Amino acid sequence: MPPDPGTPAEKCFKAILVSRGIPPPATHNLKTLIEKFPPDLSVPVDVSDAVALTDYAVTTRYPGVYEEVGEDEYRDALRMAERVMAWVESVI
Repeated sequence: MPPDPGTPAEKCFKAILVSRGIPPPATHNLKTLIEKFPPDLSVPVDVSDAVALTDYAVTTRYPGVYEEVGEDEYRDALRMAERVMAWVESVI
């Protein structure tokens, strides 16, 4: 299985929380993490759309029967994770 593009986004979002003095919750859910951001932090749409990466974080950690991820979908997910990382670097 290829590397999980959800984990870098999760860690980036948690880094924002830590940098703002907010304890990150024990979750892989990216929407939950974004909801913890301070209200003065404006999250771009292409970054908030990264909540779709949550599914990848779950499927790589927990056993089960999951739909196969195609090459195009995987590359799109990686680009999404890269956008998250670039934005977080600019914020922190």
